[in-house]
Amino acid sequence: MKKYHFTILLFTIGLFISSCTTAEIPLEEDPDPINETITYVDNVKTIIDNNCTTCHGAVNPNAGLSLVTYLQVRSAAENGNLIPRMNNATNPMPPSGVLPAATRAIIDKWRDDGFLEN
Repeated sequence: MKKYHFTILLFTIGLFISSCTTAEIPLEEDPDPINETITYVDNVKTIIDNNCTTCHGAVNPNAGLSLVTYLQVRSAAENGNLIPRMNNATNPMPPSGVLPAATRAIIDKWRDDGFLEN
């Protein structure tokens, strides 16, 4: 009986580990280079509002992650898994489908520019 429980435990752990891959989705096309400085207010807020706040709004956000304010989005991008989840090949966010390469390039440039607000 102990061997059976051990086998189930190993199977469960293996399943969990395999579902937690962080394989990034490569940009399927080369978006035009972004030469301007990307800021939250001018560029990122609209992307987040249109794609994330339905599930990650202020009232009862999924996974306890609210993405309503600049500080919440910056923290999730800088210290959390917002950007990796947007680029995750097996479990991307939003769950409705992978964001276009040009949109993900804006988020990447915002990170490269230092997560500027204005």
